[in-house]
Amino acid sequence: MRRKVLAIGRDLGASGVLRGLSDGAGTELVRAETGNDGLRAFYERRPDLVLLDLEMTDADGLEVLATIRALSDVPVLALTAKEEESRVAALRGGADDCLSKPPPEAELAARIEALLRRPRQADLSPVVLTDDYLEIDRLRHRVTVRGSEVSLTPIEFRMLATFAENPGRVLGHGQLLELVWGDRIRERDEVKLYVSYLRRKLGATAAVDPVETVRGIGYRYRPRLVEAADVG
Repeated sequence: MRRKVLAIGRDLGASGVLRGLSDGAGTELVRAETGNDGLRAFYERRPDLVLLDLEMTDADGLEVLATIRALSDVPVLALTAKEEESRVAALRGGADDCLSKPPPEAELAARIEALLRRPRQADLSPVVLTDDYLEIDRLRHRVTVRGSEVSLTPIEFRMLATFAENPGRVLGHGQLLELVWGDRIRERDEVKLYVSYLRRKLGATAAVDPVETVRGIGYRYRPRLVEAADVG
């Protein structure tokens, strides 16, 4: 099956790597010069990887990244001509990798190959995750708790899905940073903050809390604790 790579940004057309991708038998290259055209192509073509130029004339590259990340876990390789702060912002905004422009063609090719080899979360997990307490519909980005729909941000959604995929398993702060944000740059306190957001939206109380704190290690999802508390 041919893999689709979507390149968003006018400057990306000059890359020899992209010319090579378009000539490759196993890869289909889709190009979009603007952010709006890029998002339209993203909806229509469902790429396996996105190359995103953060400096676009018609849109904020980080906003385009946020839109993509809210809809999908597709790998995103961001490119920027700005300083380290811009690369950090891209990684914190959900990019899987970020390079300075213009990147060495050999390195860009290697990073593209590495991201395409990485199994995607949606490929590893069912579209719908469910137990007696909640249901997570990945395709519709919808969560219901005890039958009532709950509105979650993209990060909260990914965190909840990560917990639900690992019931009873203790997940450390570093693991959550890797699985939810895709990097370990963030501080441990950010994990704690988002766990508190998630607990509040799930209706956690002192007696009923689906996300259990394992002191000094991390957290684990325990739906059976909820069931026991309801019965008792």
